[in-house]
Amino acid sequence: MQARRLAFGPFVLDPEAGALLRKGEPIPVGYRAMRLLTAFLDRPGEVLTKSDLIDAAWEGAAVEEGNLSVQIAALRKLLGPSPEGGDWITTVPRVGYRFVASQQPHQSGAGSDGDGADPSRPSIAVMPFTNVGGAPEQDYFADGITEDIITALGSYRWFFVIARNSSFAYRNSSIDPKKIAGELSVRYLLEGSVRKSGESVRISARLVDAATSTQIWAQRYDLAVAEVFAIQDEIAERVAGAIEPELLKTESSPASATHTGNMTAWNLVRQGTWRFHQVTRPTHAEARELFRKACAIDPRLTEAHIWRARVNVGLVAYGWSDDLGADRQEALDAALRAIYLDPKNPYAHLAFANACNYSNRLDQAVLAAERAVELSPSFALGHYSLGIAHLFSGRASDAIPPLRRGLRLNPYDPQNPVWSNFLAVAEFFAGDAKGALATSVHALGIRPDWRPIVETVACCYAAIGRWDEARRFVRQMTGLAAVPFAALGPLWERNPHWRNHFDDLLRKAEGEPRSSGRSKRR
Repeated sequence: MQARRLAFGPFVLDPEAGALLRKGEPIPVGYRAMRLLTAFLDRPGEVLTKSDLIDAAWEGAAVEEGNLSVQIAALRKLLGPSPEGGDWITTVPRVGYRFVASQQPHQSGAGSDGDGADPSRPSIAVMPFTNVGGAPEQDYFADGITEDIITALGSYRWFFVIARNSSFAYRNSSIDPKKIAGELSVRYLLEGSVRKSGESVRISARLVDAATSTQIWAQRYDLAVAEVFAIQDEIAERVAGAIEPELLKTESSPASATHTGNMTAWNLVRQGTWRFHQVTRPTHAEARELFRKACAIDPRLTEAHIWRARVNVGLVAYGWSDDLGADRQEALDAALRAIYLDPKNPYAHLAFANACNYSNRLDQAVLAAERAVELSPSFALGHYSLGIAHLFSGRASDAIPPLRRGLRLNPYDPQNPVWSNFLAVAEFFAGDAKGALATSVHALGIRPDWRPIVETVACCYAAIGRWDEARRFVRQMTGLAAVPFAALGPLWERNPHWRNHFDDLLRKAEGEPRSSGRSKRR
């Protein structure tokens, strides 16, 4: 599906990707300024009241008008004068503001969206580095190197970096690199290998311009294990410099390195993340113990606290928690510690947003997720978390744009069926049952054994009156295990009328009286 792009003067706005281009070059713009500009371009020439704009940028939060004035002034400065010589945004006294330009859909050249990479925007996928030694017990180490490079590249705010799980979907793939870049909609691929022998490591990396199939940078590093921290940051800097040296050095500021140099703690985190991404109850439990050990060994290692928060949220969200209260509190405490240690780390704010989502602190979840995507506009997980916070709060329509944006930014994540089910539920309760059906059926094709998706499909068919299909999927549900507290648990607890509506549709599809235990269906 082609993204909506809006052109005005020398600018092109891509609201879904959170990107603003001037003459094809990306320029930095904050999250709230992006929301304001999108609101203006959706209603060009119209007078937007101050309350309209505050709702657009702060989503109903109570803020003073002075905050709006500051954002408008910053946006005017960013855009500069219009072709007519005046401001793009004019003040309408005692009412609000008006955007003077009429926008037009931007017609991108072939390959700018969909199957090809967009050459006007620095974009890259870091492919899983190969474990050259071949010993399976060292796979986690090679994966850790890859993830650290992704994180380091992501600190360049105007550099689009594909999310970890989407690039890892191509592990051991024989697909042509140019095709991979096309499927991920990026221009550049970073490939590499890791060989670990005792306390020595050899890391090789090469940067490929997939549009021309040419290698534009390559380097090999022979070093001690304790030196990998600096090398990962150096690789990120060399890659960024090879692609857009002036833009990335002047318009972006990489976050300061958060490595503390404690190799033992770093190694424990790498082992933990390798287990975390296997997404099973035993591996999540093992990962948490490793993260706890890393935090104890090196209390100032930010990422150890981030992962400790994320794994506790995972245990809660997947229904694997033995003590909900304790696991929620540990997630909150760990995330807050991570923010204290590194307040500019988007993953720290993501961890806190997720912890708040599953601790009934949804206003805080929204603010934390907004901060995460403000720090890193192409951060898919941040957009997911923001959408989930809106959905749990009962604002289904507000949940749809960030969830769609997250899926677009992270198209091949193995966990996308979970995010797609969130989107389908949001579409359903926003009044679009047919759209929800299409989304949930797509998710079901990837994850046919996950009961919440089957339930959503059944309810969508029932809502549009296709009872035979609804009954078929209700029967399919009976063969799948129920989860005592699944990812959608907070949604039903906060919005019991929505749960009741799902239950009514399922009861009608079954053609039998409601059972007393129906409200616990997951």
